[in-house]
Amino acid sequence: MANMAKIEDKLAILPALPGCYLMKNKQGEIIYVGKAKKLKNRVRQYFHGAHDFKTTRLVANIDDFEYIVCGSEKEALLLEINLIKKHTPQYNIMFMDDKTYPYLKLTKEKAPLLRVVRNTKDKKATYFGPFPDSSAAYDTQKLLNRIYPLRKCNRLPKKECLYYHMGQCLAPCVNVIDEQVYADMAQGIRKFLRGDVKEIVERLKAEMKEASEALQFEKAQEKLSLIQAIEHVTARQQIDFKDHKDRDVFGYYVDKGYISIQGFFMRGGKLIERTLSITPLYEDAMEAFQSFVLQYYANNPLPQEILLPKEYDVEHLVQILDTKIVQPIRGDKLKLVEMVLANAKNSHEQKFELISRKDHRREEGMQQLCQLLGKEIHRIELFDNSHISGAYNVSGMVVYKDGEPSKQDYRTYRLQEYRSDLDSMKEVIYRRYVRLLKERGKFPDLLIVDGGWLQIEAAKEIIDALEVSITVCGLVKDDNHRTSNLMDSEGRVLTVSKESSLFFLLTQMQDEVHRFAISYHRRLRGKGMTKSILDEVEGIGNVRKKKIWNHFKSLKRLKQASVEEIAAVVPMQVAQSVYNILHNTDQNENPA
Repeated sequence: MANMAKIEDKLAILPALPGCYLMKNKQGEIIYVGKAKKLKNRVRQYFHGAHDFKTTRLVANIDDFEYIVCGSEKEALLLEINLIKKHTPQYNIMFMDDKTYPYLKLTKEKAPLLRVVRNTKDKKATYFGPFPDSSAAYDTQKLLNRIYPLRKCNRLPKKECLYYHMGQCLAPCVNVIDEQVYADMAQGIRKFLRGDVKEIVERLKAEMKEASEALQFEKAQEKLSLIQAIEHVTARQQIDFKDHKDRDVFGYYVDKGYISIQGFFMRGGKLIERTLSITPLYEDAMEAFQSFVLQYYANNPLPQEILLPKEYDVEHLVQILDTKIVQPIRGDKLKLVEMVLANAKNSHEQKFELISRKDHRREEGMQQLCQLLGKEIHRIELFDNSHISGAYNVSGMVVYKDGEPSKQDYRTYRLQEYRSDLDSMKEVIYRRYVRLLKERGKFPDLLIVDGGWLQIEAAKEIIDALEVSITVCGLVKDDNHRTSNLMDSEGRVLTVSKESSLFFLLTQMQDEVHRFAISYHRRLRGKGMTKSILDEVEGIGNVRKKKIWNHFKSLKRLKQASVEEIAAVVPMQVAQSVYNILHNTDQNENPA
């Protein structure tokens, strides 16, 4: 905290009003956002009086602050959530790294669609979930599409598709469908997702028996497989509330400077998912908890009811969240809240030691790096290039802030035609830092290239030409192409002990930048392969090729698709040709 004189001058004129404050480091980055009932009192607490270790570390990095006056504490809390989302400050609690859950979306069109989504902002749709993972969501979607003949095409075609002939679509493209038919389907889907499947299962059993007696064994087997799929998809945990309400339950546990927040998500009265966040605590625990919950509901639909422990201050949550908030004092709901709190405590105790060690090792690694280079390092950028015999020439850049990956700052680059590794390095370094100069962006303290002296020289040539001040180092590899030591911009090898935290951190960085660059390269290569394969299919031009690519997204998903699924996008004859080429079958061979 090298700017105490300026801070004291600002503290003297702080108003005793509600608002938000933004703490900044020496580089001008916002590292913490908070809210206050009285700004004057709250902000002064950071700079006067004793703190625990973690808050002391936060304060030590504060070089300046700003504040915004609000009309009420409620307004300050809402502004705080928006500022946290915008700036992602390193010391604020963040909702599960912005994790979003998959939902099933049923559109409210005349001919509705059922889709798996993570964005739930469309008000003209009904959402079901959250689901524990995308596999569970897609399995449920696939099953419901088999049971209910909903529309499958994103855009209505000019004639009925194969799904109509398979009995899985009513062909609203050519038929007039009574609105009540789709309304009944929507109601059936709601009942299904509440776990009320008795009526569906009984109907399928009757149809199976009827098909079997008529010696239609394939049809009977299909009904049996549907029944088995329903039993698999609707399998739930033992917690079951008979009122069939959608409710979320939250609680937290604090110990040793960390907070663990546990959430139970119940849909249709049944527990479908649990989540946990454990993170360092730099603020009041209740304020951190409120921030976490509000961030969650900024991205997810509200349930009918939220259960919270009776000791919690829920005044602001009640004012902001448009749903019923209950703090039970007896009965099954209280037992559920107590279960959440017990899970938060147990999970905290199980994970704390691992998290604590990881934090300590990261901090120690950054300290060792600063000592080795003889300067303060906070922001590090690393580059790695990837190509195959010069084709699909790309580069990936990852960013680390105080030893932690900052994934929102990662970047990918498609490079010009490959000439040499050094030319590729020069191109990506030039493009990155010319853009930062134009945009007056944040430059790193350290640039690490994945290579030795020649790569360092190439990077230095561009850095010097642009006249920007960045320390450049390279990762020296051993015979197994693994991180061994650092090399500075003068070509000196800086020895890094293999037992040190810095060696662990550098290895992690090398693995991450390599993974990121390779992943991008594979995505591009997959798209290129898909396009080149589709070019071989008669009847596919640019329009149809684009439709296939937009629908299936990747070569892997296109290969996994059946002829019928491909035929939902292009005519059946073309779909058969696509399938044959992808599976190396003869053009006249039936893949079924």
